[in-house]
Amino acid sequence: MTDPEPTGSGRHETEQERYDRNWHDLQQELRITQTGTQLLAGFLLTLPFQNRFGTLSPAQTTIYLGLVVLAAAVSILALAPVAAHRMLFRRHRIGDLVSMSNRVLIICLVASSILFSGTVLLIFDVVLGLPLGWVVGVVIFLATAALWIGVPLRLRLTSRGGPAGGTLD
Repeated sequence: MTDPEPTGSGRHETEQERYDRNWHDLQQELRITQTGTQLLAGFLLTLPFQNRFGTLSPAQTTIYLGLVVLAAAVSILALAPVAAHRMLFRRHRIGDLVSMSNRVLIICLVASSILFSGTVLLIFDVVLGLPLGWVVGVVIFLATAALWIGVPLRLRLTSRGGPAGGTLD
């Protein structure tokens, strides 16, 4: 094992220690994503058992079913790193696991933004009508994009003292 060396972030850790830290960070972020999407999926799954569900238009029913499939897909995708970890356990592939998990988490965040805004669109459509549903759904999507993409990119581009290129470490 090599002695810890300073990384671009000023940390004194080996490559293995950095991968271990990155993996633990990704696990925490995936737990948050899983919890949020699973709660939303649970909410969506209760809707057919409500009296008013039978009054949905065919378009609303289609949107609803699309959201249920998307919620299930995000939940399944967010669990993929766990499955990969089990399959790669004790195979010294933490670098591959971190890389794959990072990509999966980004995909989950994109899909979650669509899921959240789509759910808001459906609720507003049922309660106040489709035009307002689209407006509020688009506003939620744009706000999510600004917070999840715009703000971090701005921070990345204006970072002081951090590694050039803004790598995850």
